[in-house]
This record gives sequence, C-alpha cells and structure tokens, in this order.
Amino acid sequence: MTALATRREEARTSFSGRGLPTRRVEDWKYSDLKSALGEAGLGEEAAATRIMGLPQGLEFSDLADPYAPAWVAAHLGTLARNAVSEASLAFAEGGIALRVPAGQAIATPLALELSGKGHLRLLLVLEAGASLSLFETGDAAGPRNAGIEIVLGEDASLDHVRLSRPVPGVQVEEIALSLAARARYNAHFASFGGKLSRTELTIALEGEGAQAHLSGVSVLGGDAHADITTHLIHATGNTHSTQLFKKVAGGKARAVYQGRVTVAKGADGADSRQTAKALLLSETAEADLKPELEIFADDVKCAHGAAIGDLDADSLFYLQARGIPEADARALLIHAFLEDALTNITRDDVRGMVRNAVGQALAALT
Repeated sequence: MTALATRREEARTSFSGRGLPTRRVEDWKYSDLKSALGEAGLGEEAAATRIMGLPQGLEFSDLADPYAPAWVAAHLGTLARNAVSEASLAFAEGGIALRVPAGQAIATPLALELSGKGHLRLLLVLEAGASLSLFETGDAAGPRNAGIEIVLGEDASLDHVRLSRPVPGVQVEEIALSLAARARYNAHFASFGGKLSRTELTIALEGEGAQAHLSGVSVLGGDAHADITTHLIHATGNTHSTQLFKKVAGGKARAVYQGRVTVAKGADGADSRQTAKALLLSETAEADLKPELEIFADDVKCAHGAAIGDLDADSLFYLQARGIPEADARALLIHAFLEDALTNITRDDVRGMVRNAVGQALAALT
C-alpha cells in the first residue's frame, strides 16, 4: 500500500471513530451540521473540481494516482485532521494537486469551479518565491465537503478570492495553510449563504515575516446561513495578520463569524488585528460574532472587536433630508458599510465581479 493510500485509510478510520461534529463542539456551536444534513449525513460520494484553463507554468497531478509525485505525498493530509477534513480525504477518491515551482510568477489567474455534491480534495503548493492568483467559485445542489490544503514556501505569495453563490444545500469547506518565512496570503471570501454554508480556515504563520490578510462579505436573506470560522496561529515572532469581515442579514438569515488568534510562546513581535461587524435588517435576522485571542507571548500587538446593529439613524436622516428616497438611502449606506472589506481584493476585474454579486444580492434583499 502506498503512503497516500495509507493516509486515506487512516482518515477513513478517524472519521468513522469521531463522526460529524455537533453543536456541543465549540467551533460548531452556531452551525448545526448534523441537523442540517439529517439522516443522510455527508455520504461517501466524490464531487468534482474543474480547472477553467491551466495557466502555463503550473504543474498538475491527479490525486487518484496512487503513485503521485513526492511533493504530493509530502503534503497531502498533513495540515488539517479534524473530523470533516478527514472525511473529505477519505471519500474524495482523488482530487487535484497543483504546484508552482520555485521562483515562478504565474501571471494568469487560476480559476477553479467546485461543483456537484460529495467530497473533494485540493492541494496547492507554492515553492519559494512563487506567486499565484486563485479565483474560486462553486455551487452545491446537495451536501458538499471540500478539503483544501495550501503550502506557501519562503517569499511565496498567494491572492485567493472565493465567491460562493447562494446554494440550496449544505456546503462545507475546510482550508488549511502553512506559511514559511516572509510568505504572504491575501484572501477574500464572499458568501451569500445556503441551508448551511461554512468556510473554516486554519492558518499557521510558521516563519518570521509571514503575513495573512483576510476579508469577507456576506449578504443573506430568507433563511440563509453563512459561517466563517478562522484560526490564525502566530507560531513564530514578527508575523502579521489582519481580518475584516462585514455581514448583512435580513429575513430569518443567520450570519456567523468566529475568529481565534493564537500567539505561541516566544512569538514576540507578532501583530494581529481582527474586526467583525454585522447589520441586521429585520427583527428575525441573527448575527453571532465571536473574536478570540490566546496570547502566550509578552511583546505583541493584538486587537479585536465586534459590533452588531442596524443602519445609523442620523446618517439615514441626513441623506433623506437632501432628497434621497429612503430605499435609495438605505442601499447607499449598506454598500458603504461593505465597501472597505471589498478593497482587500487586489485584482480590479475580480473585485468588480464580487461587487456585482454583492449588488445583486442586496437588490434582492432590500
């Protein structure tokens, strides 16, 4: 049995022993996955990942190949071992592995489409000095569980945008990253909810000078549910992370943000800031924002904050007093509320696509 086959068998055994997380698990307190899935659970089907054109210079490997390259075996299944991630590794029956060789700057963005129901797996390795832009989209007609592992070598740089369209089913995505010295990860997550939609990120800043900058927007109506859960680990000193998430919820929608930052012992010089804000546009909408800090070092700069409320009455009155109808005034204020989270998207064309999707969701909501 190959090393990859052995690791997949270990994942199957691990998931069988633990099963799906329940609300008794703190990280799943606000997202009742077991109830949303019902008796069918996650199943054992394999979903599909489609590459919308493979950019030149990017190396590809099929995870269904038991004799995958050494770089695949060295990284697959090593970064995340929680129950849901183990399920995707055990049941994906393959997946995609991509590598950017050392020093390569891939000019063309990599576009991925995650579709169908079931489990899928993706491994992305950027070697030292490599750079790439990743644009990820997808839908989920039925339960889908995606496990993604990203390895950034020294001085590597990845821009990652995930645009999650409204989905009728359950969609779970586990993203685990490892950043070496001076590596940079810049990511934006736009979500419009589903029966249960959850993105969980675990990011280890393992080398000095590593940086992770996260932002995201959610626009939710009806009974949509969207959860973004993050855990940033400053494993060494002189590392930097920022988080800015903005959420708008109407109807009976539920918006969730859980952000934990851990600064390890001896990680002096770590700098972390996290902010989460939500607008509730109806009495039945709900937002759960829970930033956390775990600090085991002395010389650090860490801050966090959260706020939930309605639109500012004075600002709304100001606009109406100048002849702007109430509906238009509310729309202007909501767009302004979300805009600073969108500026983290570095590519103008991708930012435009996300902004258009946000505008469409707000028009349907307001």
